[in-house]
Order: sequence, then structure tokens, then C-alpha cells
Amino acid sequence: MSVATVGALAIGQFSEAIAVMLFYRVGEIFEDLAIENSKKSITNLLDIRPEYANLELNGKLQQVKPELLNKGDIIIVNPGEKIAVDGVVESGEAYLNTAALTGETKPLLVTKDSQVLSGMIVENSALRIRVSKEYKDSTVVKILELVQNASEKKTKTENFITKFSQIYTPVIVISAIMLASIPPLFLGQEFQVWLYRALIFLVISCPCALVISIPLSYFGGIGASSRAGILVKGSNYLEALSQAKAVIFDKTGTLTRGEFFVTQIIPANGVSKKEIVKLAAIAESSSPHPIARSIVKNYPGNIARVSNVEELVGLGVRAEYQGDTISVGNMKLMNKLHIDGVSTIEDTTGTVVYVALNNEYFGAIEVSDMIKTDAKVAIQGLKNVGIDNVTMLTGDKKIVGESVAEKLAIPNVKTELLPQDKVTEVEKIKSEIGDKGKVIFVGDGLNDTPVLASADVGVAMGALGSDAAVEVADVVLMKDNPTAVTKAIKIARKTKVIVWENIIFALVVKAIFLLIGALGIATMWEAVFADVGVTFIAILNALRLLKIKEENEKINKYPHSKTEKYKVEVNEA
Repeated sequence: MSVATVGALAIGQFSEAIAVMLFYRVGEIFEDLAIENSKKSITNLLDIRPEYANLELNGKLQQVKPELLNKGDIIIVNPGEKIAVDGVVESGEAYLNTAALTGETKPLLVTKDSQVLSGMIVENSALRIRVSKEYKDSTVVKILELVQNASEKKTKTENFITKFSQIYTPVIVISAIMLASIPPLFLGQEFQVWLYRALIFLVISCPCALVISIPLSYFGGIGASSRAGILVKGSNYLEALSQAKAVIFDKTGTLTRGEFFVTQIIPANGVSKKEIVKLAAIAESSSPHPIARSIVKNYPGNIARVSNVEELVGLGVRAEYQGDTISVGNMKLMNKLHIDGVSTIEDTTGTVVYVALNNEYFGAIEVSDMIKTDAKVAIQGLKNVGIDNVTMLTGDKKIVGESVAEKLAIPNVKTELLPQDKVTEVEKIKSEIGDKGKVIFVGDGLNDTPVLASADVGVAMGALGSDAAVEVADVVLMKDNPTAVTKAIKIARKTKVIVWENIIFALVVKAIFLLIGALGIATMWEAVFADVGVTFIAILNALRLLKIKEENEKINKYPHSKTEKYKVEVNEA
């Protein structure tokens, strides 16, 4: 632009020289505002770092910087304040506003022993929290680092434009010099006319629209994703999401809730359901096993203390209670104790626990992992955007995996897999897809690290509390909700559309103006529009990504109501 301005002044086109400088400066101002606006949209969303924490020290409260907190410290968070660091609730009960982290508008209820993350806002009642992570390792800091580092990972399109502009700019300058000098020197044409045309050519050929709008589009896509509770680690992963042809889900913790519930109680003759669960809960009360905890949780009464608890590895547990012996375990335990009259549950998709009192069979309890309320919506959402190649991987037995896949209408399911088998399955699907597109793997991040790394795009869902998952995953879904996968793909595809809209628009407009400029029809005013105007329009188009709002979701007052109906009430006769 400087060359064009000096050239216009040299040939006496003062008004057009001023126009070039003025409009170029206006364009720069709009560019700066656009970039600042796009950055601000992210920092406003994620810059939720609290300025202080209320540290409980020797019975008194002291306001300190979050950076000074250590593991084990006790902090008090009052209504309206942000939680400074990740921790566990020691006492208190409150609703938390998690919108800045997850995009979720429904308040989260936390009670004693609940895990809380930095950046959440206490709404209605003070909480006493024990610090579990130092500030530098807290959720808010991890999120900010992810977003700040995202701009370093470029797409192939961005890298091409950067390299292209490095070659393109000197070629254009040399071409303009040749255009201004060859006709006058060798064809006897008027120098001033061709110098003017060369200056027009120079202004029109400026690659600003492409160099600025393409990175800005991807930055806007990352910002829109963050607004929806989706952290994308780089624009290259956003581009890969837009090319998704297959999505692979891990089952436990991703499509299912990862926690067990009592789903069926089958009493022996003359025994009530409540009595069976009571005996099982008493015997299992000291066991840390998830199935044991689900049975204890399902019993509403007080649990009496037991003695002589014997853990039988691979079988179950036996315990003494008021002079009686309670046996709770699998069929192998019942056979070992020679207990008669045991009713087997055929074709179950859950785990069956048998209960006996003094070697007399009392009944059976089925415990199952529940499917998430939105899992079926998530699978249908993928089909709606044209992704029919959906697979579920699980280490569970065949009947369990196939039952879940059937309920969710998942066409492909692989069961009884070890972690290394899951990696093999992902590699197999990648080879089948080939160059047609990308393969996404979605897991909860707890035991999925190798598989997350092997997929084209590894997506960790609801994994902000898992350092390993955040480190390995390419995309982190802050919501524990599988429908966010479809949302991420939609945003990525929208970003890709806008990028190509800008590329095609800029090239077509510039080609038209180059042609009419070469014919001597275009003036410097048209050239300025072809550069600054096109750049401005491309920037505005890119900024549309920042306006993407989350689709209206039906907010259920009871987030797991669709699964609650499967749980068995123990007060049934």
C-alpha cells in the first residue's frame, strides 16, 4: 500500500493517494477491532479467575491470592463468589453456577464430599472446601492454557496461505514493476497510464483478505466451541472434526453413566424385596466395590454394624450380623456354600448378586449401569449430520454391550475388549475410512488415554478433572453430555464453510477487478474496494462464527429422570 500511495502521489493523483491511505487505515482499524473482538469473546467467557480466596487459618478467615493456596488448605466460598481452586466440599450444601465452564444453564447441586472445580460460582449458600489442587493445576488455568495455545496449531489451509503470501507478495511487486515498465519501454506506450494501471494492479492484488480472514475464521470457530463448552486444542483439530466420517464411543462413562443401580429384585418365596436389600446392604456396607456401593445406596434405612466381614475374592462377601451369617455374591459363591433353591436370572444385561442367610437362599439382586438420558439423542444427532458409521467399544460381556447398542440404535459394537484391543479396533476403522475422512474417538478419559491418542481426533468427555485426559485429548467436552460431539462437528463444518466462502469471494472479486483494471476501466477507487472492502466483508463474515449460539435445549428439572424409572424401590412388598 505504501508503494501504491507513493506512486499515486508521483503521478499527481493526490485524491486517490489519500483515499488509498485513508481506506487502508480504516481497514486496519476494522481488522484490529475484529481480532480484538474475537479474542475478547473467548477471554470474557473463560477469564473467570477469582481475585482472592477466603483461607481458613487458625479459626480465622484471611483473604489471600489463589496462587498461595496449598493442597489440604480449607477455604470458605460465600454466595456470589467464585471457587478459587479445585477441591472437595467439607461441609455445606449449595447450588453452583457452572455456565462459564460447561455452558450448562442448570445449577449444579453439591453436598459434602462433592468435587468442585475452580471458576464455578456459589449461588445460595456458603461452602467449606478442602483444596485438592494448587492454583497452577486448577481447571481454570488448564482451560486458559488450552485456548491460548490453540492458535499455535494451524490447519493445512492456514499454513498454505502463510507460505503462499511469502511467495505471492514479491511476485506481485515484480509483476507490477513489469506492468509499469514493459509497455512504455518496448511498446511505446505512455508511462503515466501504465504506472497508474500497475498501481491499481498492486492494490487489488494485496492478499490481506485471505491472510487475515482465514485465521480469524478458525479463531472464531474455536471461540464458538468454547462458548458451547467444547475446548478445541487447535484449528487443525477443528478442521479434522469437519471431515469426520466415523465416530467411535467408549461405553462406560460415555454413553452410560458409569455408576450402578439396582434394576431388579427377585425374592425367594416368603421374602420381601426390602428384606433382601437390607441383608445385602448390611453385608456390603464396608466394601468399596461399585456394585456394593450401589446396593448400600439403594437401601433407605440405617445400616447396622456387622462383624467378621470376610471378602471372598472373585466370589463375594460373608458377614456376621446378630448371630446370623449373611452371604452375598455370585453363583460360584452359592455353589461353594451348597445353597439350594437358587434362581438363576437368564439373559441378564446386568450383574446378578445372590443373597443367602445362614445358607438359606433369600433372593437375587440385579445391578446395572444406566444409559445416559441424552445418549440416544447423540447417536441420532450424528446420523442427522450424515455420520452413519458409529461404533461402540466396551470391555463388557457381549450380551451387555449388544443390549446397550440395540437401545441406542448403534449399528456396530465390539465387546469384551482389553484397552489394547480398543486401539486395534480404532486403527482398523481408520484404515477402512482411509482418505475419505477422519475418525473420532469419544471417551470419558479415565482409561482411554491410548485410544484417545490413536484416533484422528481424540475427544475426552466431562474430563476436566482428569489431567491425563486433558493432556492427551485433542478436544475436551466440559459437559458430561454426548450430544456435544454433534455440536462440535456442526461448529467445525460451519467454520469450514465460512473459510471457503471467504476464499472464493476474495479470489472472484479480485479476479474481476484485475481484469477491468488491466483493461483500463477500473480506477484506484475500485482498487481500494477490491482490497479494503473485500477484506472488511471477509472479516465480518468470519465474525459470524462468534455469534453461533447453543441450540435451545430442554432443561429437565431432574437430569436423570429418564433413568430413575428403571431403579427399583426397596419399600415394595
